Amino acid sequence: MVSLDDAVIARLKKGEEHFEVLVDPYAAADLIDGKDVDVVQSLAIDSIFKDSKKGTHASEESLHKSFGTDDIAEISTQIILKGDIQLTTEQRHKMQKNKKNRIVETIVKNAMDPKTKAPHPRQRIELAMEQVGVHVDPFKPVSEQAKTIIELLRPIIPISMENIRISVKIPAEHIGKAYGVIRNFGSLEREDWQSDGSWIGIIRLPGGMQTDFYDKLNDVTKGNISTKILK
Repeated sequence: MVSLDDAVIARLKKGEEHFEVLVDPYAAADLIDGKDVDVVQSLAIDSIFKDSKKGTHASEESLHKSFGTDDIAEISTQIILKGDIQLTTEQRHKMQKNKKNRIVETIVKNAMDPKTKAPHPRQRIELAMEQVGVHVDPFKPVSEQAKTIIELLRPIIPISMENIRISVKIPAEHIGKAYGVIRNFGSLEREDWQSDGSWIGIIRLPGGMQTDFYDKLNDVTKGNISTKILK
């Protein structure tokens, strides 16, 4: 469980009632992001409060009336997902920095220039985000913010979140290692084994991943591979 010094207040108002929990802010952010979190272990105290600063606990009657249960994990989850979370300035800055890094990584991995089909370098994305004055919310999911930010970046740089289809031909001697690389990068739409033992396939993957995809394939095949982006 998180220490009281590191915990923050998550607060939810339902009708005239106020409910609070003392929670690890990073675990709360993970929960909001859709990650698997042990909510009770993320609390400093496994209780639901009416006023945590005064140490006033919410009554079982009020919990049942407002949530239909007195289960701490279920109620805490609702408070974290639907309520407000109070952060210190230091915590907010640190969490915003971490969330921004994750958003940038997501955009770099999934976005590309729709005209050239080439991925955007990380620095280009970061500079464009600074130019449009992006505000990062430490508690909004990465995927949700990435989509919003891409819309803000479009007037600055040509960018879209698209998958691309790549035709790949691998000589027989490199199939063992290269096939695993291909399966790990995206979804295989089609594959054909040739009479000479070579392999031809079509893979669909996020546009921003193509540089890593090519690098990995060239590494395991020593550059002995043929690829083509399909329309």
